[in-house]
Amino acid sequence: MEYFAGLDVSLRSCALCIVDAKGKIYLERDLPCEVGAIADCLRSFPDPINRVGFEAGTMSQHLFFGLQGEGFDVVCMEARQVNAALSAMRNKTDRNDARGIAQVLRTGWFSPVHMKSRASHGARALLSTRKALLAKTIDLANEVRGLLKIFGIRLPPSLSHGRLDDVVRPLMEMDEVLAHALLPLLDARRAIHTHFLELDRRVKQAARREEVCLRMMTVPGVGPIAALTFKAAVDDPARFRKSRTVAAHFGLTPRRYQSGEADNPGRISRAGDRDVRSTLYAAANSLLMRTIAGSQIKSWGMRLMRTKGRRRAVVAVARKLAVILHRLWLDGTEFRRIDEEKLA
Repeated sequence: MEYFAGLDVSLRSCALCIVDAKGKIYLERDLPCEVGAIADCLRSFPDPINRVGFEAGTMSQHLFFGLQGEGFDVVCMEARQVNAALSAMRNKTDRNDARGIAQVLRTGWFSPVHMKSRASHGARALLSTRKALLAKTIDLANEVRGLLKIFGIRLPPSLSHGRLDDVVRPLMEMDEVLAHALLPLLDARRAIHTHFLELDRRVKQAARREEVCLRMMTVPGVGPIAALTFKAAVDDPARFRKSRTVAAHFGLTPRRYQSGEADNPGRISRAGDRDVRSTLYAAANSLLMRTIAGSQIKSWGMRLMRTKGRRRAVVAVARKLAVILHRLWLDGTEFRRIDEEKLA
């Protein structure tokens, strides 16, 4: 007889349910969300557990590799599919969720989630902290601008983050009221900006150390941030059988609704990693608006912009960039530019 264990995981606790191949419940228990406690409970079951499953979440990485190290066959299931199955239940409790997850695991009606490597999560953590510090720097700079407007001081809109302190500090020191109220805010912004510059340097160094990122950076519009973000999100290029599916994985392909005679394509799905999608969009926008060198993808995007508009063209180019970056990674090649004369 086969047995399947479903886990409904929260931050500190975990509901466990074990069912057989016919769906009969054999064990239900509330446990602390610790690998050791869950492994001990599974081993205490009189029969071997064929598979352990849970939906993707913040604790997935820890539980997946921890239980796998204890010798269990572990699968992490896509949260949207599990949520759709659990939504049919009348009452939502941790016990009912564990039952539903065990039943989904038993039937096999789920998509497994790829668990990224520790190196990939390290790169994503570096990118996330850089992004967070940049957002705080911008927020504090805007706060300084807004408070200065009350006193009739209007800063130029094109003032860079590096020059903001040099311009604003002398103005504050001339007014005792401004200095007393705003200098601590300015000091905090400068400290955060200094740490942001250090993280920005680390991100660029990490991208230059990766041979894959260097090949990706040969594509127009793709810099160190975009290359490292894409590499960390994909982690293993072999998990995509076709490069075209990468764009769909990151939500850059249109939704489709088909029923009877109705067949309506919609807007992009926006599924998957939002940071990767926004990074690819920024790279595509840079390719179309800032890159001077000619390439087939830029010429194609400019033609699309004249017929479909700027936003649709940028999304289409971002979708094509995802395909190109994945193919470069698999083939071990670099992007080949061509002259504008050849494109005419």
